Amino acid sequence: MHAFALSRFLFWFVIFFLLALAGRLWIPDLLIQYRAEPRVVQARGELAADEQSTIAIFESVSPSVVYLTTSGRVLDLLSRNLMEVPRGTGTGFMWDRQGHVVTNYHVIADAQAAYVRLPNQRVYEASLIGVSPEHDIAVLRIATPLGGPPPVPIGSSHDLKVGQKVFAIGNPFGLDYSLTAGVISALDRSIPSEDGRTIEHLIQTDAAINPGNSGGPLIDSAGRVIGMNTAIFSTSGNFAGIGFAVPVDTINRVVPRLIAHGRYVRPVLGIVTDRDLNARLTATLGVTGVLILKVQDGSPAARAGLRSAVISREGSLIEADVIQAVNDQPVQSVPELLDMLDAYRVGERVRLRVQRSGQVLAVEVVLG
Repeated sequence: MHAFALSRFLFWFVIFFLLALAGRLWIPDLLIQYRAEPRVVQARGELAADEQSTIAIFESVSPSVVYLTTSGRVLDLLSRNLMEVPRGTGTGFMWDRQGHVVTNYHVIADAQAAYVRLPNQRVYEASLIGVSPEHDIAVLRIATPLGGPPPVPIGSSHDLKVGQKVFAIGNPFGLDYSLTAGVISALDRSIPSEDGRTIEHLIQTDAAINPGNSGGPLIDSAGRVIGMNTAIFSTSGNFAGIGFAVPVDTINRVVPRLIAHGRYVRPVLGIVTDRDLNARLTATLGVTGVLILKVQDGSPAARAGLRSAVISREGSLIEADVIQAVNDQPVQSVPELLDMLDAYRVGERVRLRVQRSGQVLAVEVVLG
């Protein structure tokens, strides 16, 4: 009897074993002991040259990038106390060792207070030094201790080429110190600002720029700042592949004046023109350029001998001085003339090519 039972046990054991080997029988995992060990890590090797370059750029520039928050003050109707409420966030970058921070004007516009957070997480309340809304540039200042964040390395923008690789560092949606990469998509773009002004000569890039990136640096492959991220073109309000940056040549011209004087003073000729009428009036005379409607008394233009337009009693244009070039650069519209003059300083001398009654004159004017 025992022999029979043993043989039956052995029979079913063999069947059970064979079925298990064939995978036809489920065996609970608890009855099987697996060997569970970490996988062997495969050696990665050296990072690619472009990766090493990108890492080096981020590590060299990011210590100079700051996180901006702004707030406003509202009256609490119950307590009759002024309450400080958050308004928005943005980015900025250190300009010098004196604590000056450069950002976009629209980041701090209408704010009652602005706070700057450094990479070491210390927060400083900033004071406003000066703004230039027409360039969308603002300068703040914080009382940093000696040995604070280093200023950003400054490059140039007049020699940029479409297709150059660029990088943006900023705080999109409050996600601080985010790096994005792309190329220069186009140059010399013009877009309307939030207050209706037109911002000229912008750099277009496909490096991802989102809300919160405004005021952050646009960097070239040499690790130099070549622009300041200022706006995006998007139907949704988020990144859509088209971003814009204020060129660093403009920043490098405007910021020192804001630091020195608290405001940006455009050099002027002292003439009255009209951008809407200009095309029609110059067509009437059969010329191209900027027609001078009136020369202001005592202005640089008056001292240089420029004349106001002559208009008949019936209101028709008889003759007028038309500015056709500034230092041999052709001018065709009022915004173009203002843009060209913006590249000079008050007190500098420029040479105008002026058409008057069919004659072309060379007139030198000291900008006021």
